[in-house]
Amino acid sequence: MIVRIMGEGQWKLADSHFAELNTLDDDLLEEMESGDDAGFHRTLGALLDAIRRLGDPLPDDALEPSELILPAPDASLAEVREMLSDDGLIPG
Repeated sequence: MIVRIMGEGQWKLADSHFAELNTLDDDLLEEMESGDDAGFHRTLGALLDAIRRLGDPLPDDALEPSELILPAPDASLAEVREMLSDDGLIPG
């Protein structure tokens, strides 16, 4: 799966990594619902760091369609709320 972090680039991730990412996504959704801004930013950072750590970065000139788009690390809680589905940022 190709994942884009807004303002940074794209990473190719194996499906086997999505259990870990979904756990972080669930935590992020819970923090958003409770209005925990500090927890939200901490977990968003951890989620994006996991993408960078587990994925293989694509070259800047690659034009692959992103199957998943994640917010930039400095995105506000309100901005991320607009991106959410019922499943969080990561479907499933």
